[in-house]
Amino acid sequence: MPDKVDFKKTTDAYRARKGRFDVVDVPALSYLMIDGHGDPNTASEFTTAVEALYPLAYTLKFASKRDLDRDYTVMPLEGLWWADNHASFTSARDKSKWDWTMMIMQPDWIDQAMFADAVAKASAKNPATRVRDVRLEALCEGRCVQTMHIGSFDDEAPVLAEMHDVFIPQNGLQLTGKHHEIYFSDPRKTAAEKRRTLLRQPVTPLS
Repeated sequence: MPDKVDFKKTTDAYRARKGRFDVVDVPALSYLMIDGHGDPNTASEFTTAVEALYPLAYTLKFASKRDLDRDYTVMPLEGLWWADNHASFTSARDKSKWDWTMMIMQPDWIDQAMFADAVAKASAKNPATRVRDVRLEALCEGRCVQTMHIGSFDDEAPVLAEMHDVFIPQNGLQLTGKHHEIYFSDPRKTAAEKRRTLLRQPVTPLS
């Protein structure tokens, strides 16, 4: 039996601490990605997007174990979030105006041929899903600031305000790229006040 790799434990970018902002260098990573718009709590588009990611993620995991003798733990759900008006995402929290990309990280040995085969198999099992809207794509965020938030998603705003408006400029940095969240807790099984969410913001030096 091959050893099972858990990238949450072996990749520094998946480590963060509550109450502390860390500056980290995130390597280029490969993800299953699917895009959408609107309130994740009410938009059916969000539910169907997430439902498309997991069959592919598990199909690829099983193919890797079977064909390559390389096993790994399926990674947590992640999301890139943005809005035309930045306040809609941070202080105003107008979720109806949010754009998003939901993602699940993949090992670097998962290639486009394996991905295409997984799409064909998953869509054949359930043609009604949005599996064919998913893509396999690399994301290179580089220098980032991140922290661990414990609590409900709606309680993130003060943490984001401190990160964006205080820590980042005080450290000679400025925001670039899209806000990134990694969900270590299943909201269906975890009380809101106990949810663990890594909050990440790509940055560049102030010009």
